Amino acid sequence: MKQHLLKEIEAGTKNALLKKKIITHYIYSGSSTITDLAKELDLSVPTVTKFISEMCEEGYINDYGKLETSGGRYPSLYGLNPESGYFIGVDIKKFAINIGLINFKGDMVELKMNIPFKSENTSEALDELCRLILQFIKNADVDNDKILNININVSGRVNPESGYSFSLFNFEERPLAEVLTEKIGFRVTIDNDTRAMTYGEYMKGCVKGEKDIIFVNVSWGLGIGIIIDGKIYTGKSGFSGEFGHTNVFDNEIICHCGKKGCLETEASGSALHRILIERIQNGESSILSNRILSKNNALTLDEIIAAVNKEDLLCIEIVEEIGQKLGKQIAGLINIFNPELVIIGGTLSLTGDYITQPIKTAVRKYSLNLVNKDSAIMTSKLKDKAGIVGACMLARSRMFES
Repeated sequence: MKQHLLKEIEAGTKNALLKKKIITHYIYSGSSTITDLAKELDLSVPTVTKFISEMCEEGYINDYGKLETSGGRYPSLYGLNPESGYFIGVDIKKFAINIGLINFKGDMVELKMNIPFKSENTSEALDELCRLILQFIKNADVDNDKILNININVSGRVNPESGYSFSLFNFEERPLAEVLTEKIGFRVTIDNDTRAMTYGEYMKGCVKGEKDIIFVNVSWGLGIGIIIDGKIYTGKSGFSGEFGHTNVFDNEIICHCGKKGCLETEASGSALHRILIERIQNGESSILSNRILSKNNALTLDEIIAAVNKEDLLCIEIVEEIGQKLGKQIAGLINIFNPELVIIGGTLSLTGDYITQPIKTAVRKYSLNLVNKDSAIMTSKLKDKAGIVGACMLARSRMFES
């Protein structure tokens, strides 16, 4: 099935385009009758019936049985056949990777979290990444021929259409997606990690029908994902969402982008890490004081989050200050985009109300009342799984969305 489906899509025939539209419809709606599908695609019922019959024979679509109605004949419900294909998502973190496998219907079949991996911009790290993915595939209990696509989340500037990464693993003239496809032996696409988290939350998280959404990823860095009218907004070259590099502060802190004064320098996980160490070295106390002053191993962001949730006053104070600074700038985004929903995600969102309450207070203070009353602010439902769920979902949708 894999080769047949891929060849049809690559050929770009009219039939293939209609099949892609039908699959995309079922990705977002789950299931529907032929009549509803015909209305959605603006096609005749006989045309849709012919395509659904073909796709049932080919194994992409399943007949889910009769839909009970109040009168007349009971129409059949159709949807994606879960076993007709599989997709892999890979989410790269600073010290680990997460790998997931979903079926054609979008259910998570296998998930491995926190596989040790040091994210460095070296060819050795790239080879290790490929080795870990191949190891996961080898251990997965599915027919390899049915793995249709692998999507890998990469931080920084990523062009998902061309497959180029400009921040990480940019060693060759060729697109990174092409290099990975060659190394792994399966079709590979790439996307920005924040955009993947946004899509994961949109498909499987706290989104309940909202179409205009901003997802704020407060992890080691700071980025946003934007959904406008139900579609992910990437910008001209895929570089949208670089919220952390808005010049906000008159400080002398050099951001990893090389500039000074970026929002990320005072409102991110890296800022929390730096400020906490500075304040402890200046004599303030925390349950992490001995850990930091002993200088045995590098302090991780996860340790700081754990200290916040154990009610460490210094850590809480710094997180609240970051929330206030962040909320002030999110107020500007709300004034510009007028979204229905703002989702606070990423590692720092695991502190819950400690970060979201200062954000909400600052948003009320600095945005227009008429605008902010339209915007609900909530914490990510998928938490640390947002990226891997999004990577898996993107692996599937990127194959079928035109």
